[in-house]
Amino acid sequence: MEKLIKKISTIMEDKFEQCGYDRQLCTVTVSNRPDLCQFQCNGAMAAAKKYKKSPIDIAKEIVAAVENEENFENVSIAGPGFININLKDSFISNYINNMYGDSKLGCTSDVDPMTIVVDYGGANVAKPLHVGHLRAAIIGESIKRIGRFLGHKVIGDVHLGDWGLQIGMVISEVERRNPSLPYFDEDFQGEYPETAPFTIDELEEIYPAASSLAKSDEKAMEAARKATFELQNGRRGYVALWKHILNVSIADLKKNYGNLNVEFDLWKGESDCQKYIPEMVELFKEKGFTYESEGALVIDVAKETDTYTVPPIIILKSDGATLYSTTDLATIVERVKDYNPDAIIYVVDKRQGLHFEQVFRCAKKTNIIKEDATLDFIGFGTMNGKDGKPFKTREGGVMRLQDLIQIIKDNVKDKLKETDTMTPEEVEEISRKVGLAALKYGDLSNQATKDYIFDMDKFSSFEGNTGPYLLYTVVRIKSILRKAEAEGINLSSSKEILHPYSSTERDLMLKISRFNEVVNLSFKDRSPNKICDYIYDLSNLFNKFYHDNRIIAEENIEKKMSWLNLITLTQKVLEAGLDLLGIEAPEKM
Repeated sequence: MEKLIKKISTIMEDKFEQCGYDRQLCTVTVSNRPDLCQFQCNGAMAAAKKYKKSPIDIAKEIVAAVENEENFENVSIAGPGFININLKDSFISNYINNMYGDSKLGCTSDVDPMTIVVDYGGANVAKPLHVGHLRAAIIGESIKRIGRFLGHKVIGDVHLGDWGLQIGMVISEVERRNPSLPYFDEDFQGEYPETAPFTIDELEEIYPAASSLAKSDEKAMEAARKATFELQNGRRGYVALWKHILNVSIADLKKNYGNLNVEFDLWKGESDCQKYIPEMVELFKEKGFTYESEGALVIDVAKETDTYTVPPIIILKSDGATLYSTTDLATIVERVKDYNPDAIIYVVDKRQGLHFEQVFRCAKKTNIIKEDATLDFIGFGTMNGKDGKPFKTREGGVMRLQDLIQIIKDNVKDKLKETDTMTPEEVEEISRKVGLAALKYGDLSNQATKDYIFDMDKFSSFEGNTGPYLLYTVVRIKSILRKAEAEGINLSSSKEILHPYSSTERDLMLKISRFNEVVNLSFKDRSPNKICDYIYDLSNLFNKFYHDNRIIAEENIEKKMSWLNLITLTQKVLEAGLDLLGIEAPEKM
């Protein structure tokens, strides 16, 4: 379906052109003064400059031209030449009814669908997920879902850290603890055990112990570096042990990401791109992109127009070792080979901004990705505690993500009203869904690039701009519809939504009509917070409508059915918006 505001804009553009003015000057926006009008056109102001005429005179011409427009209730002039527009109720209800009958609620698939890779995990194997992984996971998941909803082929990649020094640290620590394992016997020729020599809990204890030792003991650090080198050069036992590390870690990561309602299509890591590095580096050399600087192989990516310093990107260190920049470039090579994407979106801590600017410039300069492909960096801010510093445990350590999920789930459970109608299993499931809504909405409702304060009590409140409030609104609608069915009303007998009977109903309809517009804008700007703002406003308008009208008690059956259909559509839009955020609504609360 065409956006409602686009329909209005086209009408006004035609009138501008009919009156002899450039249609491109006509801009229609949602009014910021809903008490005065629904939409506003400021095109007369822009036209006045170009045509050297008074804006009020131009506005009068346009208003006269739309006087008999069948879809407009009234058009008037305000101030020096602003054109105020109110729509006919029949126009609004017709648009709403078309949304009701559309499987995507008016959001038509993009006419030119793209193939997009979203890189939004970034977890390291052998380590537990912590709160620092939260934002990448839920922002990336939302962008992926929105893109798919609009018809794009979107591929989510976790992009694991599985090939660096931390693996060498783990291997060397396992050898210190159990040197008799066959992985450390270079003469061993048999089959290695299928079962890993450690559990996930043991593995998560091994890495910090190894890291701490390596920082304080140079011999331990050298052993880790040696193990990393030998692994990356194919030592058989180390490769087998590395595969155990991957399998145990990925199984746990899938469980923990699953608890967040986050899913990836690809479980690839830095190791997967290693085979592309030698050929890529040789290509860079052959094409004359590289030069040596202090023994390192680098490529200049600065531009004459830069107003800040963008240093050369290092491809190989002086000892021939690769860096994150090398593996990120090789990963682009791999993604182009496998998917030839139109866009790659990276959801990463904003402090990595310069790194990705270097990588993107190098990728375009060396032509490893097509010229018209988009490389987007969505740099997110930090989740901070009430002290304004990065969120920590009470002991001052980094909190595991699964612990944070459990804490907010328990917080919500304490707030759920005790009732005999809920079984313990239902309470558990409802608190899980509401807790996740509190956590995810509390994050996503903030602009991705901004830092924000994690406030458990605020986020888990059932009132205000929170996830639980939105879920409660959906549950309220479901309750009304169940009561209607209990009265014997066949909700499928009539799907028509009639013209609005009140201003609150009209406001609700107009807000619903903007769903298509908001979803498209949210994807264009990579801003899930726009969907959060929209469904919060929609929830407020529904609750106002609910308090102003006795829906179930309404005696006029035609009006009653129209209202029931309207709130059914409201529920659909709210749940669609929540799903785009990765949030599930329960049946009751």
